[in-house]
Amino acid sequence: MSKKRLIGALSILAVLTQSCGGGGLFGGGNESDQGNLIGSQDRPEWDPGVLPYGMTSVPGGTFHMGQADEDITYSMINMNKQVTISGFFMDETEITNNEYRQFIEGMEAESDTSADWTFEQIQEELRPDTTVWEKDFTYHMGEPMQDYYYSHPAFDDYPVVGVTRRAAVEFCAWRTRHYNGYRTEQGLAEMPAFRLPTEAEWEYSARGGLDMAKYPWGGPYVRNGKGCALANFKPGRGNYYDDGYSYTSPVAAYFPNGFGLYDMSGNVAEWCDDAYNPSGYPIVWDLNPTYTDPNEPKKIVRGGSWKDIPYYIQTGTRSYEFETQARSYIGFRCVMINLGRSSGLDY
Repeated sequence: MSKKRLIGALSILAVLTQSCGGGGLFGGGNESDQGNLIGSQDRPEWDPGVLPYGMTSVPGGTFHMGQADEDITYSMINMNKQVTISGFFMDETEITNNEYRQFIEGMEAESDTSADWTFEQIQEELRPDTTVWEKDFTYHMGEPMQDYYYSHPAFDDYPVVGVTRRAAVEFCAWRTRHYNGYRTEQGLAEMPAFRLPTEAEWEYSARGGLDMAKYPWGGPYVRNGKGCALANFKPGRGNYYDDGYSYTSPVAAYFPNGFGLYDMSGNVAEWCDDAYNPSGYPIVWDLNPTYTDPNEPKKIVRGGSWKDIPYYIQTGTRSYEFETQARSYIGFRCVMINLGRSSGLDY
């Protein structure tokens, strides 16, 4: 049978046996190609189902990006737009103090053999700025948080703060080197790079499969039937402790959303990859949209934080910060593209 007829027969068989999608037509290579076109055989091992530690799989899909409730500031910067997002992996939680400490120690070790970052630059530009607990708020006794939040093991599982967007980007680069260095040693194919999520990826993830959801748990309320807060935010005027924590909470202290992601609303706001543009929504594409502008110092921050009222922890509320500015209420998490197209049967 000719190759064309064989492919045709296999295609018909695939249609008859599967209603949605199908598998590849050809299996692994032979020891000898016997004169046939079978592709190069000396390739690293690749498992498309591999899931990096601490991450969860976010399936691709389509959703309505934008404000899910009344725009109380009437900013008109997040009008609804239907977009499609490809599948990717995302950290289940925000990067913690102890995870970030591993990065700092790794960078310090690299500084002995690399000229990219000196030890002094690492301390000045990458190490968390603990003084943000004093500088961010007027007439606030922030010394205990300044002295202990990053350094004491009691806060190891709390989200790292006081990092600029540049530091978050460098964390992603180091994490990629660290992860793929191990895979290369094991003879495995390299994984795609870790990076910050685009604004669209972040919002799609935050909704957890609930299109137009006001909050990651759906909504419209910020408390459950027992009156318990569903996230770490500012429930009322001056009442920071009503959700259980005066400042940040340990990661995963509240229930996850439909994608298994924790703290997509509240705890700490999160750096995104996009530059800020109040008119960005209408001009970006509707497939994996992102707005890039290296000359724009304002970068997107999403999710709201422990100090914010409910409006700012909504899934559709936009905010920004200058990329060189570190804050006591901004952290981050990483994503990684999921190579290949999901059949829709993987989840």
